[in-house]
Amino acid sequence: MTATQQLRFWLIGLLVALIAVYLLRAILLPFVAGMAVAYFLDPACDRLEKWMSRTWATAVVTLVFAFLIILAFVLIAPLLIDQLTQFVQTLPDLFNRAHNKLLPYYAGLQQRFGLPDLTELGNMARSRMGTGLNWILATLLNLAQNSMALANLLSLIFITPVVTFYLLRDWDKIVAKIDVLLPRHHAAVIRAQGREIDTTLAGFARGQATVCIILATYYATALMIVGLPFGLVVGLAAGLLTFIPYLGAIGGFVIAIAIALVNFDTWTGVIAVAAIFGVGQVAEGNVLTPKLVGDRVGLHPVWVIFALLAGGTLFGFLGLLLAVPVAAGIGVLVRFGLSQYLASPVYLGREGATGAPVAPLADIEQPKAE
Repeated sequence: MTATQQLRFWLIGLLVALIAVYLLRAILLPFVAGMAVAYFLDPACDRLEKWMSRTWATAVVTLVFAFLIILAFVLIAPLLIDQLTQFVQTLPDLFNRAHNKLLPYYAGLQQRFGLPDLTELGNMARSRMGTGLNWILATLLNLAQNSMALANLLSLIFITPVVTFYLLRDWDKIVAKIDVLLPRHHAAVIRAQGREIDTTLAGFARGQATVCIILATYYATALMIVGLPFGLVVGLAAGLLTFIPYLGAIGGFVIAIAIALVNFDTWTGVIAVAAIFGVGQVAEGNVLTPKLVGDRVGLHPVWVIFALLAGGTLFGFLGLLLAVPVAAGIGVLVRFGLSQYLASPVYLGREGATGAPVAPLADIEQPKAE
């Protein structure tokens, strides 16, 4: 088979896979979720396999994981629902209090810079807020009444654990079967790129998930200790959204400071909230991310954001689950392609192509500006 025929074969296979994912997107969610959970839990299962069979190790890991999820849901869900309900109910009051508290500061700025009247801005904000809340409530109502959404929820609850168990039990066998099917002439190269993708994905998925859980626990606990209203909701959202670069930290900080300014009578509480997020960011940047994620992830924040937005737009929640693995794979393959290009006659010229091993992109000396 010539190189052109091989390229045609793989392109057709990729096209068929994309069409299949698009056509089956309505039922793939529990399977992709189960695969993601199995990938996340595989290292723990590998460690337990030293003392027991793979089946028993899988059963223990799956049961412990399910118990932790149920425990967190039972303990946190009532408080979370209560705070969300209170937040929606008190939102108009919070807005009025913010209006009264910020009015003296705005009056001075209005006279100095000729800004619009605060009453006009308040009416506009109330109108936009009411429109936004109505849209959110209508969307939630449509989701609740949508039979497909209910079917997806039930499939996540009942099918995902089963898929997770069987994939986790047979993970090494599945990898071995895939290895047997690799084209023998290119097997070594494909294995190397697969290991690189696994390193990138493990660093981001497993490491970043751990960072998100730690930060969510820290932010929620710390904000509740300082007495910030809705601290549980804000803290959990800020921590869990950390996997989207900058969104969790900046969004959580802005919302928490706004709530603190409205509810605290002194600047002490506001400073405490700012300090909580400052400590969280220092810990994330200097301790959590270097230790748990590492420096070999190779996923640029802009690429991650684009992948999440593209995946969510094309395939909804299923696309969000697939976005990071696909982004990791594309990133590794692009770097490999660039390395091949930098060692090819196209880049070096026919005289420069020696067939020597390709140096990593990071090790290639860049030309100095004269």
